[in-house]
Amino acid sequence: MSTLETNSIGKYSGNNVSVDDALNLKSYTTTQRNALASVAGDSIYNTTTGKVEYYNGSAWVATGASSFAIEYLIIAGGGSGGGSGQTGSGGGGAGGYLNSYASETSGANSSTASTYTTYKDTNYTVTVGAGGASVSGGDVAGNEGNNSIFDFVVAIGGGSGGARVKDGKGGGSGGGSGAQVIQDGGNGLPLQGKDGGAVTTANTPYPGSGGGGASADGGDGTSGGPGAGGNGLSSSITGSAVTRAAGGGGGNYNGAGASGGTGGGGTGGGNSAPHTGTAGTVNTGSGGGGCSNNAASGAGGSGIVILRYATADATITVGAGLTSSSATDGSDTVVTFTAGTGTITFS
Repeated sequence: MSTLETNSIGKYSGNNVSVDDALNLKSYTTTQRNALASVAGDSIYNTTTGKVEYYNGSAWVATGASSFAIEYLIIAGGGSGGGSGQTGSGGGGAGGYLNSYASETSGANSSTASTYTTYKDTNYTVTVGAGGASVSGGDVAGNEGNNSIFDFVVAIGGGSGGARVKDGKGGGSGGGSGAQVIQDGGNGLPLQGKDGGAVTTANTPYPGSGGGGASADGGDGTSGGPGAGGNGLSSSITGSAVTRAAGGGGGNYNGAGASGGTGGGGTGGGNSAPHTGTAGTVNTGSGGGGCSNNAASGAGGSGIVILRYATADATITVGAGLTSSSATDGSDTVVTFTAGTGTITFS
């Protein structure tokens, strides 16, 4: 139980309470503080951090928590290519691409996203979206990619590739359509990615269309062949330029499959071996390639979350469940998350 100690108590006119000298809160180190049986509303002076702290019922919070800006690149998982029977299937779309670094382009060739105002001693959720899983064994649509998240900023997973008489699915970037009849590619999201390619006229070679990338639509499947995957976008947020978030190439029943877009898109399978599509590159959020002849499509590449902030502003603590690495570039810290989900805090 707390004890109030005083030298004297005097009457004060009015409704306020005042003390003659500075109010002195009880001092504790962080170790001593953690050993307290605290209830919501308790306040102390932490001699380890040099800050006044209060207990909110579940955690100690420093008063006057300072804010700072974080630049980010968030890419969702790419969609997989579609399955195929006796046709070529569509390539998977790239995961949504959100970029607030410097003056770089964000998804769908949009303006740079706004930086994120972040506060110390606050938990933030980070999730790295997995790519859509491969499919095989017939005319089935592929699997969509999974979302990548930093707090309230969400990149949407890439759309899956279509199959015979199946359209590509929408997502961060849209999946390419399957082959044989007139079919639509999936739509990409504004500020995140581009559309998947389509089959605009029925054709007999049965080529699939390419998945959309962060910067370009997927190619259409035509009588001339399958559509290539749309290209991704380049970012130097880590200090080196890397292109990511490309669409997967369409598969082809009568000839070679199409190439994936620049930035990690998977190649489509063709009538001559291999019939399988290749996967989108890991941690690029790129779409997987389509396939042909009942083979397996390419899986979507996993996404990535990259955070950049002034080293002098904060120190990060990464919770369990996340795979990450940290580096410095000039006066900035760059933290790259490559898998998992969990919470992070700054101090």
